[in-house]
Amino acid sequence: MPSAPLPIRSFNADALKVEVFATYADLSTAVARRVQELLAGTIARQGSAAAILATGNSQIRFLKELVALGGVDWSRVTLFHMDEYLGVPADHSACFRRYMKERVASLVNPRAFHYLGGDAELPLDECARYTALLKVQPIDLCCLGIGENGHLAFNDPPVARFDDAHWVKLVKLDDACKMQQVKEGHFPSLEAVPPYAFTLTIPALCSAKKMLCLAPELRKAVPVKNTLQGPVSTACPASFLRTQAQCDMLLDQDSASLL
Repeated sequence: MPSAPLPIRSFNADALKVEVFATYADLSTAVARRVQELLAGTIARQGSAAAILATGNSQIRFLKELVALGGVDWSRVTLFHMDEYLGVPADHSACFRRYMKERVASLVNPRAFHYLGGDAELPLDECARYTALLKVQPIDLCCLGIGENGHLAFNDPPVARFDDAHWVKLVKLDDACKMQQVKEGHFPSLEAVPPYAFTLTIPALCSAKKMLCLAPELRKAVPVKNTLQGPVSTACPASFLRTQAQCDMLLDQDSASLL
C-alpha cells in the first residue's frame, strides 16, 4: 500500500492541530488512512470501537476511500451520525439516514448503526432515546465538517451552546445553513428545506476521544479563517474546536487560502 499523502503545512491554533494538504484528493486519502488506522488500532486494543460520522458533500470522497481501503473489522464498530432533518422520511434524497445507509452501512455492515429518526412521531422522545445510546457508548472517534456559517452538525450560530446541557436537541435552522443545503443540491429552494432539525450538541461531539475535522474546498475558506483566527464565540461555532486538544483540523489549499 502506498504511503499516505503528507501535509504541506502544519500549525496549531490554540489547542487545535491544523494540517493543510496540497489537494482535496490528498486530504481525503490521508483522512481515510488515518481513520482506518485509528479504528483498527482501537479494535485491537479494546475489542471494539465507536464513531460518530458526518454527512455533507465534503465527506463523500473520504467515506468512499475509507470503505474501499478495508482493514477494519466493521463487525466490531458501532456508528452514529450527528444530525437529521425533522419530518424527513427515510427515503428522501436529502435524508441523512439514507446518506449513511448508502455510503457506509450497506457496504461495511457495522455491528450497529444508530440512526436519528427524523420522522419520529415523538421528536423529544427521539432526542432522549439517542442521548441514552450515546451516553452508554464511549465514543472513540468523531469525524466532522464545518458549515459555511461555521456550524458544527446543525449547531448554527443562533442555537450553538458551548456548555449545552443537552446531548441531542431540536433546533431551528438559520437561513445561511438552509441556503447551503440548496446550493449543494439537496433541496430545490430555501422554502423546501425543513425549518427544524435534530442535532448532536457541541458537548456531545466533543466527548469523543479523538476528533478529525475535514474542511476542504474554497467555499469553506471564510468559515475556516473565522474558526482559526477569529474569537472563540458562538458567532462561529467551529471556533470552539480551538479548545479541543484531541481534535485535528485537516484542510486543502483552497479552504486554507485566506489564512
